[in-house]
Amino acid sequence: MKIISWNVNGIRAVYKKGFAGWFKNENADIVCVQETKADKTQFPKDITEFEGYNFYCSSAEKKGYSGVAVWSRIKPEFVNTGIENKRFDGEGRILRLDFKDFILFNIYFPNGGASLERLRYKMEFYDYLIGYLKQFENKTVVMCGDYNTAHFPVDLARPKQNEKVSGFMPEEREKLDAFITAGYADAFRHFNKEPGNYTWWDYKTAARSRNVGWRLDYFFISRHSLKHLKSAGIENKVFGSDHCPVSIEIF
Repeated sequence: MKIISWNVNGIRAVYKKGFAGWFKNENADIVCVQETKADKTQFPKDITEFEGYNFYCSSAEKKGYSGVAVWSRIKPEFVNTGIENKRFDGEGRILRLDFKDFILFNIYFPNGGASLERLRYKMEFYDYLIGYLKQFENKTVVMCGDYNTAHFPVDLARPKQNEKVSGFMPEEREKLDAFITAGYADAFRHFNKEPGNYTWWDYKTAARSRNVGWRLDYFFISRHSLKHLKSAGIENKVFGSDHCPVSIEIF
């Protein structure tokens, strides 16, 4: 089973750049996207009706902000658009889909760069989610999305220069440590420990052409289920957003 995750930085923008063709060529079983910046009525109709897929989305109360969506060939047994906390669920950052063999979370984690208030919100989001996930300790959980944090120095091109920048601050990185402590594994790093593997590049500085990037997009899976993980990759040849897709094959 192939699962893809991609922060598209606007579903309507990426649609104009060939999203439908990319989707069909990937032939994935499940596709998760973040930062759609749209509610269901604003999605181009043809991509909500891909043949053979069930479509789900969650949008923010604030128009043109945040948002996540999932296309799945397998119909889930249960779908939820939040984590039972009004403070976080109103931003349209989460889709939970329960399947027979695993639970999938598609999450667009908050960005803490705008202000100290948003950094606190991001930290509280991490803390609440880690506590919420405890109820699934005995299940296989696949948690993908834009985590908005680079975990280790190897996960960004210029770690020294960014130690005090949101996205690589010690307190943010500690939250990813907490996922590891809670029993999760970084799927990509399970196979690949090499530097130079990034998923986001700054548009303003044309950073992608120089590969001056950050790895912000992850699949974390229950460590006890690693035996089912076949591969994990970064699809850095795919354009259309300031992020590129990441993928896993599982089961």
